[in-house]
Amino acid sequence: MKYPIYIPEITLKEKENVIDCLDTTWISSKGKYIQQFEQKIANYIGVKKAISIHNGTVALHLALLSSGIKKGDEVIVPDFTYIATANAVLYIGAKPVLADVDPKTWNITANNIKSAITKKTKAIITTDIYGLPPEMDDIIKIAKKHNLIVIEDAAESLGAVYKNRMAGSLADIATLSFFGNKTITTGEGGMVLTNNQEIAEKAAKIKNQGISETIIYFHDILGYNYRMTNIQASIGCAQIERISSILARKQNIYYKYKENLEDYVIFQKINKHFKSSHWMVGFLLKDKKQRDGLIKYLADFEIETRPFFYPVHKMPFYKTKNNPISTDLSERGICVPSYPMLNEEDINYITSKIIKHITY
Repeated sequence: MKYPIYIPEITLKEKENVIDCLDTTWISSKGKYIQQFEQKIANYIGVKKAISIHNGTVALHLALLSSGIKKGDEVIVPDFTYIATANAVLYIGAKPVLADVDPKTWNITANNIKSAITKKTKAIITTDIYGLPPEMDDIIKIAKKHNLIVIEDAAESLGAVYKNRMAGSLADIATLSFFGNKTITTGEGGMVLTNNQEIAEKAAKIKNQGISETIIYFHDILGYNYRMTNIQASIGCAQIERISSILARKQNIYYKYKENLEDYVIFQKINKHFKSSHWMVGFLLKDKKQRDGLIKYLADFEIETRPFFYPVHKMPFYKTKNNPISTDLSERGICVPSYPMLNEEDINYITSKIIKHITY
């Protein structure tokens, strides 16, 4: 594709850090870059603890384990999200309860959460969909009333802001992903973020095979090997240094798309007290037929796209009730190239093809 959906920006600094790992032989899950990266992320987001993990999915699993969610508990999850958000709940034998989302912001709402709460509900997972957090104050208020843990799936929203607070700091626990198409990347990788010392210590222990703090090779709880490598962290250290520049370019890309297309498509609503990370530029078409036709048309011009996520309830191993808004968004939504190296000329070309197809 001439215009792939995403390209990570890799510079000489990332290469130098990786070579340093190779030259010093610190290539596995010990080495100076691990703690450096954790501290850089914690400082950037404004949380006390950041625990590095080898991808965003296991970060969700670890967040649930560390917060005491267990088999038989219910966890409210947005239906319109990437499948990992709900799957992590199944991993521990709990039940994901799928809540519909707002048709304009595409995010889970406090009202939909409220109607999904039962005596078995123990937690809520929110997703900052495509880089935009939900109305977290309303959600936290309901959670406190019912004594529920809130986990923020901030995999897509590093750099986003809600009421002057950074995404990743908005709940009891948050998770990040550093997959290759995320705002910053380590190839694969993730983080668990929290201000709760007890949760942080438990997460750090579980991710390291549940190993004893006092006896070598003794494991006093069931754990997992969820460690990030020093090589991954070295890439992350270089990436986080440029995050302000990356976010600024992604914001410019989003607003150029919006300027060119807002008369033809529907963009996600971003209220004044939010600042999205604009992880992916996405919008809604008239219907599924128009969306699918546009995907095929743009492919002819080597412009890669992605349909919106399928709602979780559509997956054969969930088979729960239809949430109509999540279904509608899934059928009409499309993401277009949004990597930070795009320039205005590129976006003008891409949007000209979109407009030509829509108005044909």
